[in-house]
Amino acid sequence: MEPFIHLHVHSAYSLAEGAIPVKSVIKKCKLNNMPAVAITDTNNLFGALEFALAAADEGVQPIVGSQITMEDGRQVVLLVQNNDGYLNLSKLVSDAYMGGAGGKDFTASYADLVACAAGVICLSGGPVAGVLDPARLDFLHDAFGDRFYIELQRHELVSEMQAEEGLLDYAYAKNVPIVATNDCYFADPSMHAAHDALLCIAEGRYVTEEDRRKVTKHHFFKSSADMEKMFSDLPEAVINTRVIAQRCSFLLKSVKPILPPFKTESGLNEPEELRKQAAEGLEWRLENYVAADVDRTPYRERLEFELNTIVQMGFPGYFLIVSDFIKWAKDHGIPVGPGRGSGAGSVVAWALKITDLDPLQFNLLFERFLNPERVSMPDFDVDFCQDRRDEVIKYVQER
Repeated sequence: MEPFIHLHVHSAYSLAEGAIPVKSVIKKCKLNNMPAVAITDTNNLFGALEFALAAADEGVQPIVGSQITMEDGRQVVLLVQNNDGYLNLSKLVSDAYMGGAGGKDFTASYADLVACAAGVICLSGGPVAGVLDPARLDFLHDAFGDRFYIELQRHELVSEMQAEEGLLDYAYAKNVPIVATNDCYFADPSMHAAHDALLCIAEGRYVTEEDRRKVTKHHFFKSSADMEKMFSDLPEAVINTRVIAQRCSFLLKSVKPILPPFKTESGLNEPEELRKQAAEGLEWRLENYVAADVDRTPYRERLEFELNTIVQMGFPGYFLIVSDFIKWAKDHGIPVGPGRGSGAGSVVAWALKITDLDPLQFNLLFERFLNPERVSMPDFDVDFCQDRRDEVIKYVQER
């Protein structure tokens, strides 16, 4: 028989809630011959890239998703079908965080959910206190059409048992497909007690208290055989897990860092502006920090060499951006470290006031920081005074 596909899994990125590392999820899939899996962390996509890359490396189809808390406190599971769906789910999550305090206060509006429905598959989510809400199901069905599924779960919870008959009646009456899921929070049954303690820590409660959030021993990553046996009376609910996996065809890939353009009052482009600021800055450094009897030629030659390398590798904007906020901090009396790491080997960085160390005086090598033989994003280590660094962060955001 074709395997069951898990579509409702909480990794360790479901903060203070999930307890399965991303790579462990993939290992469980491999052990159970499951060709695909969805990670649906609560109200975030923090682990999406790590999950997608690791799963693809192991030959497992990654389905990116999230369990989203709506404005009425109910939750839905959203799964990405394609690139449009990923952008829409990212927008929904981002807007919900920007509009509130994040974390436990995270809520998404139903209006935003409709606006971000394209390219996304919606699972109805578990029932609240066993109460069926046909109006809400109608709303989701209208918003997602044939991309809406009635989600059935069997964790031996009273609320699930009370709601299942009504959910099935609704599904058959409205011709909405059903799908079986297991809301996974930990890897195997032996972790149940430890996970229960984790939930207590997260909510400041004691394990001896009864009126608190709990999950059952069934909230683990079950095998295909377990799920097929559990839903033997509803085989279509298991089959539809594979149908949904086949409907999802999005692979999240890593991209190179995207820097904002550095706009200048002079109207020069980034390479021209970098050369102008670096040349002026070097002359200021030589006049104020280098003894009069020291030959200036090696400094100017080194500057030209570094500038050619920086421009060739496409990083003039990076140097200008870092220089801009460090100069702003120094101009506003915020202490900045003199330079740490391989970036201190750059004469351009010294000229732009990113660092305060003379690389030639200390025989520091620029190639350790930026080298055409090893193309990678440059990385300045910058230290700001802890008392006022928030001002620098705010400046960068606004700039």
